[in-house]
Amino acid sequence: MIRRFGEPPHANQSYRRRVGAYALLPRAGRLLLTEQANPAPDLQLPGGGIDPGESPFAALHREVFEETGWLIGRPRRAGVFRRFAYMPEYDLWAEKICLIFIASPIRPMGPPSEPGHRALWMDTIEAAERLGNAGDRHFAARLALGLLKN
Repeated sequence: MIRRFGEPPHANQSYRRRVGAYALLPRAGRLLLTEQANPAPDLQLPGGGIDPGESPFAALHREVFEETGWLIGRPRRAGVFRRFAYMPEYDLWAEKICLIFIASPIRPMGPPSEPGHRALWMDTIEAAERLGNAGDRHFAARLALGLLKN
């Protein structure tokens, strides 16, 4: 059973399962995050959907690069959660299966290539309070408490 965070599914709503890879990117007590501007400002762990035929690791590298401009190394799986959400950019009700990885931010290659995203560094404890969804906050808090190692 995968732990659910956030709202329970609506009884009369159908959901499409969408698996994604997301990264905790710690360095010196801070996390590299992405802020998505639209449809409303939202602070997130970098990551996103896994394309058909793509491995979770390939998706993780691609999504982190698109949303932050950073190359990453040594990813390892830290956990998984699910949440039910409406995704206005796709006009889709989704059951999001979120694969969480810890990786090392290696170096920035430029600004994010994903429109409407901005990379930022934030204290890990502050991130655990401010991230836009409860699952992301849970994993950031576990990292801040030393329960996850990179």
